[in-house]
Amino acid sequence: MQGTKQFKVDIAGTDLVIETGLLAQQAAGAVTVSYGDTTVFTAVTNTDTPREGIDFFPLQCEYREKFYAAGKFPGGFFKREARPTSKEILTARMCDRPIRPLFPEGYYNDVQVNSTLIQSDCTREADFLAVNAASAALHISEIPFMGPIGCVRIGRVDGQWIINPTHEQKAKSDIDLLYAGLRGKFLMMEGSASEISDEDFIAALKRAHEEVEKIIDLQIEMRRALGKPDKVIKDVPQPADKMDFMRKEGGEALAAALLIKGKLERQGKVSAIKEDLLKKVAEKWPEVDAVGFVHLFDALEIETVRKNVLEKGLRIDGRAQHEIRPLSAQVGVLPRLHGSAIFSRG
Repeated sequence: MQGTKQFKVDIAGTDLVIETGLLAQQAAGAVTVSYGDTTVFTAVTNTDTPREGIDFFPLQCEYREKFYAAGKFPGGFFKREARPTSKEILTARMCDRPIRPLFPEGYYNDVQVNSTLIQSDCTREADFLAVNAASAALHISEIPFMGPIGCVRIGRVDGQWIINPTHEQKAKSDIDLLYAGLRGKFLMMEGSASEISDEDFIAALKRAHEEVEKIIDLQIEMRRALGKPDKVIKDVPQPADKMDFMRKEGGEALAAALLIKGKLERQGKVSAIKEDLLKKVAEKWPEVDAVGFVHLFDALEIETVRKNVLEKGLRIDGRAQHEIRPLSAQVGVLPRLHGSAIFSRG
């Protein structure tokens, strides 16, 4: 079709194809991403102005698998698509997690990422395609997205690494890992394994990242081919004078509070420090509003948690890096119900 542009790269012997210009031409960015005969369509939209009165980024990701994608229609009396299934909700979250950190601090415009499985050969999962489609649609848009990213699923059968395994290969694999990354950087992973060694796990990450880099390069090539300049977006750091003031007035107390073992006691102490800093900052800089202070305190808290981990080897609640919270389990909790149980961590 005229105006449609297609870009492809070989991923483990199968072409991953990104196409744009055919569907949702009024969206900020829209693509279809295909692997074999499985295709996911993604469109992204955004508002021109930020939402007022909020201190969070209003990103919404949706993912739906239509029955028609496999040549079927819903059975039973209700022959329409229903509410999202658990798998669709989890896949939408899978799309959200790697892209959410890649929007600049303070960007509060509404952004919606809507993905739909429109064709399936029913041989493998389509979740990795949804992540790639979300990245590609955002990358060709003018939304300030600090991507692109790439995503693949990796398994291992008979000692051989398998990229984007089929359902049959996945059933035989001793590792099932969904991996997403930036160029040269890791972003997200989700999966399971049959107690493989640390060395094998690291090898899986490296092998997956090799394919991720190819997908990233393809998206960069696509944006340039569409005549759009490369995006140059940087996070705006918090004002140095205000951060120095907050470190001096509450940095040490916050570092100690974050290591308190009891959750309620820890939260109470952190809240008290936050209120005290809010009063001091308001006295020194009356122009800093509540939302601005939240950003300052969040930056200080992130910095402090990171410093505790890197310099002291301690995580929140004072646990060492390899220490786990106490686990407890009980069965037969309710006398009349078979299989009643309680599991708690910490």
